[in-house]
Amino acid sequence: MAEQRQDKAALISETRRRFEADYLPDKSDKYDSRDVERFQQDDKWVENYLIWRHDVVDDTLKMIDESFQWRKEYTVNDLTESVLPKWLFENGSIFLHGYDKEGYKLFWFRVKHHVRDPKQQLEKKKLVAFWLEHYAKRDHGKPLTVVFDMAETGISHIDLDFVRFIVNCFTDYYPNFLTKIVIFEMPWIMNAAFKIVKGWLGPDAISMLKFTNKSDVQEYISGEYLPPHMGGTDSFKYSYPPLVDDDFQTPLCENGPIASEDEPESKEEIDADTKETGELNEEQNLNQKKMNSIEQISKSEETDKTEFKPKNAKKALTTFKGPLLHISPAEELYFGSKETGEKKCLIVLTNVTKNIVAFKVRTTAPEKYRVKPSNSSCEPGTSLDIIVSLHGGFAASLQDRFLIMAAEMDQSSGAGIPELTQFWKEVPRTKVMEHRLRCHVVESSKPSSLTLKENAFNIPAKTNEDLHIQLTHLLQINKRLQEQIDRCLWFQQLSVVLSLLSVTVVAFCFYLVYTQRS
Repeated sequence: MAEQRQDKAALISETRRRFEADYLPDKSDKYDSRDVERFQQDDKWVENYLIWRHDVVDDTLKMIDESFQWRKEYTVNDLTESVLPKWLFENGSIFLHGYDKEGYKLFWFRVKHHVRDPKQQLEKKKLVAFWLEHYAKRDHGKPLTVVFDMAETGISHIDLDFVRFIVNCFTDYYPNFLTKIVIFEMPWIMNAAFKIVKGWLGPDAISMLKFTNKSDVQEYISGEYLPPHMGGTDSFKYSYPPLVDDDFQTPLCENGPIASEDEPESKEEIDADTKETGELNEEQNLNQKKMNSIEQISKSEETDKTEFKPKNAKKALTTFKGPLLHISPAEELYFGSKETGEKKCLIVLTNVTKNIVAFKVRTTAPEKYRVKPSNSSCEPGTSLDIIVSLHGGFAASLQDRFLIMAAEMDQSSGAGIPELTQFWKEVPRTKVMEHRLRCHVVESSKPSSLTLKENAFNIPAKTNEDLHIQLTHLLQINKRLQEQIDRCLWFQQLSVVLSLLSVTVVAFCFYLVYTQRS
């Protein structure tokens, strides 16, 4: 693993060096300086270009060059709600909402709302770029799942130029940004058009196409994020304004209600938490004895640990460095499944400013989680620990998200609950720092993260044999699907040939009749 990281670092370094030597001197005026600066600093961005071009540096450089020129042409870095026409957002044909079964964000294209109009084409393309850039910056470039909802569509909705632009966004401009394309109820009359689209996609992206209908779309997206016409139960109705976003709400707080934002705990929930805490402490003691037999913990480490940092908590390996707060972990909270039983995680906030920073924690699943504290403040130069815990028998889901909001307070402002409540009512949106965290469910092995319930001694790890069996099974399924697709294509081709033969025979008959009469 260390060698792979070194090799990747070497490729990133070589890509930067060659770009600066071979492209930047002659084309600097064709690039946005902000993209060049990001390219020089953001290793993950460069790595995504390399991944998308299979680590071939020459191909990667060509993609970067084309991507950067496109980004400047479309002024991607300056695309905001205010610069795009309001009717584009009100139309509701393109938006982000919900997650697929693997926890990837859904990028919806409601094709029936799309009207082909050359005069509006550029603005619609910029709307696509706006959403992609909006999400890329917000969720650190985590890939998307694209959904083409083609219910109630026909020939009048086909717009190959617009579709090609969408395809190019993922194949050429946003590297490693696509997980799959779910196409729902594509009319048979559009088959010919999609054969053209497949030619644009290339072999890597073609494998991501998933043609679905009402009976099988839930293989990829659970019913809670599907509208009723797709067989789901999602009551979401698109509207604008405001801009569609995840429905982040304030979770329950283990300290009780905070200024009417947090719901009070029932006696049963408190009793359940007390019992859970007792079991957690007992298990921690047992695990600590095991750990002591392996290595001796120093006295200084023992002194530093408090009830917010249990003895078995591990330090986060990643940190998001924001302008107000450094947040660990940077991207994901690791929870266990019902079998592994890990139900608590730790978030560490560090104030890097000279003022008090107020913060809030919100989630897309407030009924599942308690957060302690969920609405508080952090003194200058200090760190604060937040406990996130599941309750009520709920299990974490890949679709769950957390939003941390932070803003600087004046030194004269108080940091009590009334002052915080008033502060959040008055603070301008432009002064609020936001950072999102995803949930990761650990099935059998424990990752290196701030998980508060030590269970590594009891979790059986998956063997290579188990993984091999699963991989073999997936390959067999893939092979069967490919055979079915090949058969369908063969029948389509046969139908076309027979149709052409029929037309030829009819034409020949007319020709014979005509010649006999003349």
